[in-house]
Amino acid sequence: MPQPQLSTRQTATLARLRQISRLLDNAVPIPGVGYRVGLDPLIGLIPGGGDLITGIISVYIVIEAARFGVPATTLGRMGFNILMDVLSGTIPVVGDFFDIAWKANAQNMALLERYVMDPVPSGIADRIFAVVLIAVLLAIVVAVAGFSVWIVSWFLRIAGR
Repeated sequence: MPQPQLSTRQTATLARLRQISRLLDNAVPIPGVGYRVGLDPLIGLIPGGGDLITGIISVYIVIEAARFGVPATTLGRMGFNILMDVLSGTIPVVGDFFDIAWKANAQNMALLERYVMDPVPSGIADRIFAVVLIAVLLAIVVAVAGFSVWIVSWFLRIAGR
């Protein structure tokens, strides 16, 4: 099967997204284990702000995938990966361990790479779905970050009594 022809912008975008994904999910090898972790679980330790930062970066990958014309079914899977990542982040400690294993950004890059290798034309419904999905994901990321900040402040108030 012939390689798809990508524009210079698309090639640069894919390279940038690969770097982001690697940094968030696979940047640091764990010696002797053969497993890699990224900054996502470490940044996620920052209550509220960590989930917001990593969630927005994850949504950025979906935004770029939508710009590539990825169909709604694939965008939906990408959104699910982000939701699992962000929602699990609300559970202290357990969510961070889940984040180490889930690697939503690496999964989403694999979906995008698969699409780029065998693109399927998308229609107006796919583009509408992309806009709605991105808006919902951003709202959820912000809500989860706000919830995390509220929980931490609530615990601090209780501890201060």
